[in-house]
Amino acid sequence: MPGSKLVDLVQSKIDSLIDDRSAILSSVAPELVPFGEFSKRFLSGGKRFRALFCFWGWQSTQTFDLDPPLGEHERALDAVVAVASALELFHAAALVHDDLIDSSDTRRGQPSIHRRFEAQHTESNYIGDGEGFGRSAAILLGDLLLTWSDDLMHEGLRLLPDQRAADAARAEFERMRLDVTAGQYLDLVEERAWTTLGDAEALERAKRVILYKSAKYSVEAPLVIGASLGGADPRQIDALRGFGVPLGIAFQLRDDLLGVFGDPSVTGKPSGDDLVEGKRTVLVILARATLPAGARRLVDDLLGDPELSAQQIELLQATIQRSGAVERVERMIDENVRSARAALDGAPLSAAARTELTHLVATVTDRRS
Repeated sequence: MPGSKLVDLVQSKIDSLIDDRSAILSSVAPELVPFGEFSKRFLSGGKRFRALFCFWGWQSTQTFDLDPPLGEHERALDAVVAVASALELFHAAALVHDDLIDSSDTRRGQPSIHRRFEAQHTESNYIGDGEGFGRSAAILLGDLLLTWSDDLMHEGLRLLPDQRAADAARAEFERMRLDVTAGQYLDLVEERAWTTLGDAEALERAKRVILYKSAKYSVEAPLVIGASLGGADPRQIDALRGFGVPLGIAFQLRDDLLGVFGDPSVTGKPSGDDLVEGKRTVLVILARATLPAGARRLVDDLLGDPELSAQQIELLQATIQRSGAVERVERMIDENVRSARAALDGAPLSAAARTELTHLVATVTDRRS
């Protein structure tokens, strides 16, 4: 099945669920209409990497052609689409809450959810603090997306005839949710604990954040969830983990570079957004460790200042560039890509999945957004 077809199926599934839940919300009160409208707009489009990894994790356990679906396998495909859609809804919820944590004004070039609710407060002439209203409403919408994600996961698992496969997929989904929440908290800690750490410890802890906040969540878990749906054996699970973890690390390292140097017209985020937010990424830690004392103090003084000017952002970007940290991160990306590719060599996975996963390596690491 081409990736575009899967993306269309997932979008249709998500739209159908939001339409159904929106009808319920609007029957409760007309003031709840924005929950459905904002959700649908927020979940329109996107790269759908997690859905793709889930599908190809499942496909890696299969030996038949599913384009178009064949009789008894159609129900299995419906299950995979529902579960892949659940992963996308969970990711949307995480982004809503992440934008709150980071006080981000935009997402994919559009106002973030809390800013949309803040604008609604203004347009509706409500009294009180519009910013506070926006943040509170966004928390609720994020929570709602989490429940809808669980609804779709339950729907997908009910379609599976093999209860052991359903239990294995559910267990991995639950571990994924724990890991990414733990990783998000560790990220918060590192932004505030860096003054108490030496360079070596700070680097190891930044790598730990990458592993739990992104690598396992973005690539490894979707692959293993999909494979579990197909009744994967331990050797297949191990091969997918061996592929997914290094690829997920490379994915996040690329994201860190884009967070500092990305083109806002492509990323949908302001230039140097991670610098404004004060992200203590591997990139920043490597740069800081090699800078002379004066430049290091400059980074420490400016990083995380919400009032950074365009000139100060450019100064930080230039300082990081001169440190050699960008080249080191690019080498780390290349090393992890090689590890991911090597994990596929001779792996007990279907030939079609190995081919597509090889293509996805380039897609997730050679990107501009």
